[in-house]
Amino acid sequence: MSHGYAHRHGLKFLGAGIGLRRGFYETLPLTERALDWVEIVPENFLTLGGRSQQALDACAERWPLLPHGVGLNIGGPDPLDDGYITRLAALTRRLESPFFSDHLCYSRLGGVYLHDLLPLPFNEEAVEHVVPRVREVMDRVGRPFLLENPSYYARMPGGTLSEATFLRCVAEEADCGLLLDVNNIYVNAQNHGYAPRAFVDALPLERVVQIHLAGHERRPDVLIDTHGGPVCDGVWSLYRYVLERTGPVSTLIEWDQDIPSLEAVLDEADGARKLLKEAVR
Repeated sequence: MSHGYAHRHGLKFLGAGIGLRRGFYETLPLTERALDWVEIVPENFLTLGGRSQQALDACAERWPLLPHGVGLNIGGPDPLDDGYITRLAALTRRLESPFFSDHLCYSRLGGVYLHDLLPLPFNEEAVEHVVPRVREVMDRVGRPFLLENPSYYARMPGGTLSEATFLRCVAEEADCGLLLDVNNIYVNAQNHGYAPRAFVDALPLERVVQIHLAGHERRPDVLIDTHGGPVCDGVWSLYRYVLERTGPVSTLIEWDQDIPSLEAVLDEADGARKLLKEAVR
C-alpha cells in the first residue's frame, strides 16, 4: 500500500528471507540459492566476537539484515532496559538495518526474564502503558519499529477490547509499523474460536511492513506455535488472503526448532517468493 507506513518511511519491499540460526553460521553465507534478506535475533549478537560475529559480517556483505528481538519487554511493568536499548541501537546502526522489530507482549517481571512471550490484557490501560514505551524505543534506536502480534494460549484478565482493536490502537497511537505473523493469527484463531480472515480485515493493514510464516504443532485440543516444521496449507492460504489486501510485503520463514537443512528452509522461502511475485502482478 503506497500510502502506508512503509511508504512514509521510505522502506522498500525486500522479498523473501530466512533467519540466521546457529546451525547455518557456516553454510548460509556461502549459499548460491536465491535469498533476498536475513533476519537476526539481536540478543545473539549484542556481545560481539567469535563464530556468531563472523557469520553476521559474512551475511551483512550479501544481504540486508533485520533485527527481530525477543528481549525488549515492551509491555512489561519493569522500566525499559537502558543498556539493552543502547546496544540494540548500536547494532542496528552498524548493520544499517532499515527497521527493527519485537513482540507486543511482556517477557520480564521484577528484573527476571521469563523466557516466554506473554500476552497483555487487551484494554485501554495496556495501550496507554505501551504507547510511550514504543515511542521512546523508536526515538532512541532512530529507525522505524514494528510490533508483532504474538501467539497466546490464555486471554489475560481485564480485557475490554478485541485483539485486533488492541493492535490497531497501539500501532496508530504510537505511530509504529506492524510485523504480521500469519501463523500466529491462524493458531490464535483456531485456539480462541475466531475467524482468521475477519481478524485480518480488522487490522490497520497499511501499517504492515513485514510478515512472518512458520509451522506449528497440532495437538488434540490446541495448536502450539512451535516454529518447528514447514508452513501448513491453511497458513499459506491465509498468507495469500493477506497479500491480496496489502500487496507484496517482505516475508520471513521462521524455523527455530527441529531445524532441518538450510536447503529445506530455503525451499519454504522459495514458496513465499512465488506468492509474492503473484502479488506484484
